Amino acid sequence: MTSAGEPVAAGALPGVARADGARWFAADPSKAWGEKFFLLYTPVWITGMGLMMKSGVAGRWGDGAQIAAQLALWLPLLLVPALYHDERALGRRWLESYAFKAWVWLGVFSFVGSYFGSEYFFDVLGMVYHFATLHLNLDSALLGSGEQHVPLIMYFSAHFYFVTYHSAAVVVMRRVRTSRLFVHPLVWPAVILGCAYAFAWSETFFMTDPGLAAQFTYRDVPRMLRWGSLVYALYFVVSFPMFYRLDEVPGERWPLRRVVVEALAAGMLVLFLLDFATHAIGRL
Repeated sequence: MTSAGEPVAAGALPGVARADGARWFAADPSKAWGEKFFLLYTPVWITGMGLMMKSGVAGRWGDGAQIAAQLALWLPLLLVPALYHDERALGRRWLESYAFKAWVWLGVFSFVGSYFGSEYFFDVLGMVYHFATLHLNLDSALLGSGEQHVPLIMYFSAHFYFVTYHSAAVVVMRRVRTSRLFVHPLVWPAVILGCAYAFAWSETFFMTDPGLAAQFTYRDVPRMLRWGSLVYALYFVVSFPMFYRLDEVPGERWPLRRVVVEALAAGMLVLFLLDFATHAIGRL
């Protein structure tokens, strides 16, 4: 039974092919609007981040200017749905909208990834930050060698990066799951693995651009190219299918407490996988 009181067929899975055929966006209008907004906003933050990184100001500005710039890119993800999209006709307050719940889910998950997961990128994959003008840091006190710290601004950027990655991945995953391609049990894990590796590889590749060396580099580029995408993909192998489930069944509306608990569970599972991977490939 869904939260709206509608029965769900035994064995039914979120987003499995129905009579209305394959689709990209969710059947739920709140979720469909949120997905479209997040994807339409993607060129905005990419342009903003690109200008800051390519111009070199990201390496010259101090904490105040950097935080202000990151907030300018981050806040629209919260404010635009709150101020310009009224879902009262759907029986939803703003706090019950998909856009807000997705923002919370990804905020919790990206926080865990930045606070704990960054340590694996430092000590296992050899990532090095070069932000001499930044002094506000936040990361694990015990996990990792402690030789590097996570600048506070990274929490904002990780959040809007993940909003795009997860929204795009869910759209692709749904398209496959609601199509005739979804005919074998192995198709679903293959789609998840493919999406996870594609997004991880893309970011890894673009971040090795020599033009970005003023902000960060890798101590061992061949090692990063060999293992970095696989290790980073561990985040998404867990988070993509878990995030996909959020309000995916028509009529089902997750309470905010479930959103937070599931995001924390995804973060914990990723930490296990990162540590298992470290056993396999070793530290630098």
